Amino acid sequence: MKISDREWTVLDVLWKTGGADLGTLVSNLYAGTGWNRNTVLTYLTRMEAKGLVRIGKETVPHLYYAIPDRETCREKESQSFLNRFYSGSAGDLVTAFLKKETLSKEERDRLRKLLDEMEV
Repeated sequence: MKISDREWTVLDVLWKTGGADLGTLVSNLYAGTGWNRNTVLTYLTRMEAKGLVRIGKETVPHLYYAIPDRETCREKESQSFLNRFYSGSAGDLVTAFLKKETLSKEERDRLRKLLDEMEV
């Protein structure tokens, strides 16, 4: 399932709050997005249909919860990105980033340690 940038924005608030009512979500989202109550409600309704959000209708006001956890979404999005842009090759991805960015000694040491640990 593809998660849009705007859906990520909503999910991020839900992950941080552990679930929230509409007013809380609007308050948390407005400063960064300018979204009003109707816009947030529209996203939540669409996200519920996609299986991203659960609406707790047993309380008033209703509470909204993220269904997938952050790590599951990261893993799926990472794999999708890797497949789309690097034909599934993590090595090509790392190489592309390393050609553009410089790493500190500490970062290089951590990367070496990680690669050494991965060799079985």
